[in-house]
Amino acid sequence: MPIDTLVLHYTGMLTARDAIDRLRDPAAKVSSHYVVEEDGTVWRLVNERRRAYHAGVSYWHGNTGLNDRSIGIEIVNPGHAYGYPDFPVLQLSVVCDLCLEILSRHAIAPRDIVAHSDIAPDRKEDPGEKFDWEGLARNGVGLWPEGAPDLGTGDAVRDTASLRDVRRALAAIGYRVAPEGPLDPALATVLRAFQRHWRPEAVTGQADAGTLARLLAVARLCAPARADTNR
Repeated sequence: MPIDTLVLHYTGMLTARDAIDRLRDPAAKVSSHYVVEEDGTVWRLVNERRRAYHAGVSYWHGNTGLNDRSIGIEIVNPGHAYGYPDFPVLQLSVVCDLCLEILSRHAIAPRDIVAHSDIAPDRKEDPGEKFDWEGLARNGVGLWPEGAPDLGTGDAVRDTASLRDVRRALAAIGYRVAPEGPLDPALATVLRAFQRHWRPEAVTGQADAGTLARLLAVARLCAPARADTNR
């Protein structure tokens, strides 16, 4: 089927060689289309016309099994389990250029350029809160809500009406959430995924004032994004 989603990951392994060896091992049953090393070296492991097994059990905008419709980029970084270092500037620049090349070949809407944690928030946290989503968006890759105020944290909203608005906004962005319910562990998990992508300064799982402002701003950006692709 047509490619309409771009998923960014970190490798979560100690070295680039470890990650590439695993992604090329048939017994591992995982793969990605590209790997970007810390020094900017790019490896193509799977042709874009073929399915790679990078997304796993996943959901975005009503679609499941996103391996069938997405391109996956693995960014070499040991991840949270191994200290989670910063992404080098050169590596981020190359990732941005690679994304732009992919967007020139596929009609992928800005809101469908996502983190692995966005499409599998109960399983994944990559590429994480240190990844420069804002910088990518300023260069034409993905979305970032310019001008959304940072209202701090404060108390999390817990009233039914406000939580209904939170859930609606998350669903409008693309996450799978129940339409009704309290601030339960499932909602907190999705909120942490949102925060890793769009509010990295406060990955708390709480629907605080700053998160609500950023959430509503991103939801507004997402509304027309299906028709307005990067092509």
